[in-house]
Amino acid sequence: MAARAEEPINEQAVANIYGSMRAEINQIYSKITELEMEVSEHSLVINAVQPLDPSRRCYRMIGGVLVERTIKEVLPAVQRNKEGIEEVIARLNEALEKKKKEISDFETKYKIRMRKPDAEVKEESGRKEGSAQGVLVGPAGSNE
Repeated sequence: MAARAEEPINEQAVANIYGSMRAEINQIYSKITELEMEVSEHSLVINAVQPLDPSRRCYRMIGGVLVERTIKEVLPAVQRNKEGIEEVIARLNEALEKKKKEISDFETKYKIRMRKPDAEVKEESGRKEGSAQGVLVGPAGSNE
């Protein structure tokens, strides 16, 4: 971020800074997605063991080691982990919004516009024309 405090010298420096900012946003998105998957896994586990007898044995992976515990011991820990992950996701979403605003300001300041590759432009025009591809419909009430 020290490089961003100074004015970029040339167009290439602006492009490099912009590219690194986009990469940071992509990293935040991927981390949020990964953590959301973990939250859903925690929810599945919680829903699976909640109706069971609290004194029943269950196994939990802790740091690569499988340990035997009871549901009564494991369930609160899994719930705490889920809540902790949800807090991290909330913080990452806040950081993502700040980074989006930062990149938007950067785009405005240096008049950056994203160009679509030619292939994407052609695909978009093709989608509009043939949105019902693969469907054959005959005239209604025709017995030919």
